[in-house]
Order: sequence, then C-alpha cells, then structure tokens
Amino acid sequence: MTKEVVYTSNAVPPLTAFSQAIKSKGFVYLSGNIGCTSDFTIVEGGVQGQTVAALDNMSKILEASGSGLQHIVKVNVYLTNLTRDFSEMNSVYISYFDQNAMPARTCVGVASLPLGASVEIECVAELPED
Repeated sequence: MTKEVVYTSNAVPPLTAFSQAIKSKGFVYLSGNIGCTSDFTIVEGGVQGQTVAALDNMSKILEASGSGLQHIVKVNVYLTNLTRDFSEMNSVYISYFDQNAMPARTCVGVASLPLGASVEIECVAELPED
C-alpha cells in the first residue's frame, strides 16, 4: 500500500497535525479548507468570500496533486449557520463546477470551525489516468 503526501507552497500551509492532501490508489483526499489567507486570517466577504478562498485553495492543492476541480467525486461542506449561509455558499460553490457533472456532496451544520470560519470544505478527487 502506498500513499503520497501532497504539499504546495502556493496554497495555505497545513498545520502540523495534518497534510494538505494525500494521494492513494488513484484518488487524492484533501483535508478541510477554510476561507483564510496563508497567514491564517479569515478573508472578508462573509461566507461567500470564504467559500471562494476555500475552493481556490483546494484548486491549487488538486493541481499540485495532478488532479483538478473537474475530477472531484465527493465533497463535504461544513457551515456554522446552515440556515443563514446555505444559499450564499451554494451560489458560489456551483460556479466552480460543471452543472452537468456536479460532485456528490454532503452539507452539514456544525457548532464551530477553526479560526471562527463560517465554512469548511473537504473533498475526494480522482487522479486522471495518463
């Protein structure tokens, strides 16, 4: 069994307790991404701005792994206020994907997220065959 740690300096650095992503058996597993800068400051623009930042960061990590947003098969989204923020997060989220091939997704409400973020997103993507 082989696994490979994915790291890119183009994305928000991981904390010491996890990797940006792990490649294993044809898939890449991304850790959760919140909408923050490389110095761990939450971006402005509420849940929409944070969703943009999280998805942009995920795109950079996927690119470093040899994959991309178009290869995502499963997404988990965590919101601290599901009732208030679902529509705003969703309006940004759908703009990142082909409307005819949306990834499977779960979206849940949580009590809190790191650094006071409103949204955290994680995913699993395929590694395209060469």
